[in-house]
Amino acid sequence: MDIKIIFENEEVVILNKPIGLVVHSDGKTDEPTLVDFILENYPEVEGVGEPAVYDGKEITRPGIVHRLDRETSGVIVIAKTQDSFLNLKKQFQERKITKTYNAFLYGTLKDKSGVIDLPIGRSKSDFKQWSAQHGARGELREALTQYKVLKENKDFAYVEVIPKTGRTHQIRVHFKAIDNQVVCDKIYAPKRECGLGFKRLALHARTLSFKLQNGEIITAEAELPQDFEKALEIIAN
Repeated sequence: MDIKIIFENEEVVILNKPIGLVVHSDGKTDEPTLVDFILENYPEVEGVGEPAVYDGKEITRPGIVHRLDRETSGVIVIAKTQDSFLNLKKQFQERKITKTYNAFLYGTLKDKSGVIDLPIGRSKSDFKQWSAQHGARGELREALTQYKVLKENKDFAYVEVIPKTGRTHQIRVHFKAIDNQVVCDKIYAPKRECGLGFKRLALHARTLSFKLQNGEIITAEAELPQDFEKALEIIAN
């Protein structure tokens, strides 16, 4: 796998996850995963972390503290030791880790910066999906997404996004709620044609900032992929 290492020390390795690569198995398919790369290159990480259960099956997730969707590219941190895993897990739980994303959205936004403050529950039309709109079912959980428009034309907006909470599909769900879905989102904008040359979800995890166990702050940045660079050229013209 051609996976770029952004930063590495004895506690963590920070990677730029490629487009189309799942972080770990769901127990249903036998495809390459980021975990395969980790175990091949860092076999000592095998016992680090906590397993997850999917449909009654226990899935090992060595070193995995957080996830990115299959089509989302960008920065992801892997814990090398159990102490590092617990340190990162605590920072995620206490919302002390800062994550910055870039995304392309359909349409223009009336407010060029702001915070989307809408609780997220299950979709009323499909319980496997999430929703921040009226009629969402189940437990509604607090969700906050800060955004800023960086560039736009009459059809699309390029934004910087900082999720203040870590709900599943939060960025995608919040922008759907204000009718500015992420470009090429096949789940939350299935009827809209992919624009700007995208063939995948136009979402990129740009930066991640956290503290090592000694208190040192690490900020890592994943360079924009080619499809983002090309889309920026289209918007500029």
